Amino acid sequence: MLKQRITTAAILIPLVLALILLPPTGFFAALVAIVFLGAAWEWSLLAGCRTPVGRGIVVGVAAAMFVALLIVRTPGLLTVVTLAGVAWWIGCCFWLRHFTFAAAPNAENRMLKLGVGAFVIVPTLAAAILMHSGERGNWWTLLSLVIVWFADTGAYFSGRYFGRRKLAPRISPGKTWAGVYGAIVAGGLVTLLGGFLLGVREGWQLVGLAVLGVVTVAIAVVGDLFESLMKRHAEVKDSGDLFPGHGGLLDRLDSVFAALPVFAAGKLLLGL
Repeated sequence: MLKQRITTAAILIPLVLALILLPPTGFFAALVAIVFLGAAWEWSLLAGCRTPVGRGIVVGVAAAMFVALLIVRTPGLLTVVTLAGVAWWIGCCFWLRHFTFAAAPNAENRMLKLGVGAFVIVPTLAAAILMHSGERGNWWTLLSLVIVWFADTGAYFSGRYFGRRKLAPRISPGKTWAGVYGAIVAGGLVTLLGGFLLGVREGWQLVGLAVLGVVTVAIAVVGDLFESLMKRHAEVKDSGDLFPGHGGLLDRLDSVFAALPVFAAGKLLLGL
């Protein structure tokens, strides 16, 4: 399993770097939208859609929203949609406290979860476009992902060697508070380093960026937990099997969906 994960990561990382750093924003946005359609397909399963026709309708609706966002793509609209995502992830914390909320496989809960999927995926696309289109936008976009990657690595090692107290045993038994602390330290440090390399020199901005890094990592943990909760409700181990050893797209993007809107909004707040 570990060998599969390393091999998959070795293939994916260069592709992701090329996707972020090389193309203009319009092409970048279109490629991200295509990837997110795959995430919408997987989300439809977690929401309770079991038939290919039903899941196809969900993907079609997602495609329409993505196209509308790509066509309009004004800074004002992108900011509003990004902030809607931030609001959702803050509210999501309350859902995580109630494990059985919307767990029953009925039509009402299915529609609720499909609606939630729009707040999970669409604001992330808006945030990615918003960041990528700014000054040094491709590098800031990359930094937002590197924060998540380093946080995951910090969580893995600190949780493995120091993890004792469980974070949310009913939702994700393997996660520990030590893992969260390791993620925050790793994510905060890489945020400071990345900001410095991108020309952030003012003391208050660096402090603000460090705080933003910590908040971004914290909300990324929320995103990870929420996807785990949806998988528990759907009674599946992974959202898909696209990546050997890594599961599906949602299994790789759960933290990213939460982190990007928060990081993009915080970057705007700091005037970066």
